[in-house]
Amino acid sequence: MLNTTDPQVKFALNAVRQASLLVRQVQLDLVSPALTKNDRSPVTVADFASQALIGNLLKQSFPDDPLVAEEDSSALREPDAAETLEQVRSFTARFAGDCDAESVLSWIDHGRVDTARRFWTLDPIDGTKGFLRGEQYAVALALIEDGQVQIGVLGCPNLVDAYRPDAASYGSLVIAVRGQGCWVTPLDRPGEFERLRVSKRTNPEEARILRSVESGHTNVDQIDQFAAALGVRVEPVRMDSQGKYSVLAAGKGELVMRLLSPAKPDYKEKIWDQAAGSIVVEEAGGKITDLSGRPLDFTCGRSLLNNRGILASNGLLHEAAVEALQRIGAQ
Repeated sequence: MLNTTDPQVKFALNAVRQASLLVRQVQLDLVSPALTKNDRSPVTVADFASQALIGNLLKQSFPDDPLVAEEDSSALREPDAAETLEQVRSFTARFAGDCDAESVLSWIDHGRVDTARRFWTLDPIDGTKGFLRGEQYAVALALIEDGQVQIGVLGCPNLVDAYRPDAASYGSLVIAVRGQGCWVTPLDRPGEFERLRVSKRTNPEEARILRSVESGHTNVDQIDQFAAALGVRVEPVRMDSQGKYSVLAAGKGELVMRLLSPAKPDYKEKIWDQAAGSIVVEEAGGKITDLSGRPLDFTCGRSLLNNRGILASNGLLHEAAVEALQRIGAQ
């Protein structure tokens, strides 16, 4: 069972919930159909405010724990960033209470290191394009100790019951704790936790591949080749962000992968893009490795330097998926 009285669990749930509600408020207030295609200002504000809020909460709860996160405050300290900084401060203050700009900047950089024996890693908004489209995104926070993910929390404001897209409903708060399983509770009104378990499908023809809407870090053509090599006959599920791991954990999909884009053949995954999702999959009974079947190595700083790409599954289809990737030369 999930030990919700554990101070680390309580902190992680509270921090991700508040940050998710903050990010959703930024989306509601600043994202509109009139937004130009290249205007990323709403996601910039949301990214920094989310990280500032969690940095502040971490400072209060575990002041000695560093935060390895996607953002740093340097861009906000530039003279031409004054308006953006004020927006970040304003949204952060709605949840953290009255605060000045310098406090917000320091929270963003709380305990900033590249790695440590024990640290938290954060993606303040995973799925920025989904956020800007008003679709799927996630706040992802994980605790790593001695290279192993111990706690992972995903806040998915536009995902109901851990798997169903619905931007008008209550969202999902998904947590996994090493040895305690994977669980979901409503984001807006946390209460009872429902256990998540991966699907038991073993027939590759029935495998539902969870694919990103965006193709920046993956190889779309190879995913099609992979599906053919594995013998998949069902339509994929398209969704941005680590929300895909939540859907996999809930048994509503069987495979997630990050193949290497031809434009970025040497790309290495950032730890905050995978840490929370990895333990969510594992504690729901699934498996996650790199494309060759090697365990993910979180001991190399901010990137998974010893891994190539990502493969997550319900476990039952993992070996067949690795073999299919090998056949198409995707490893």
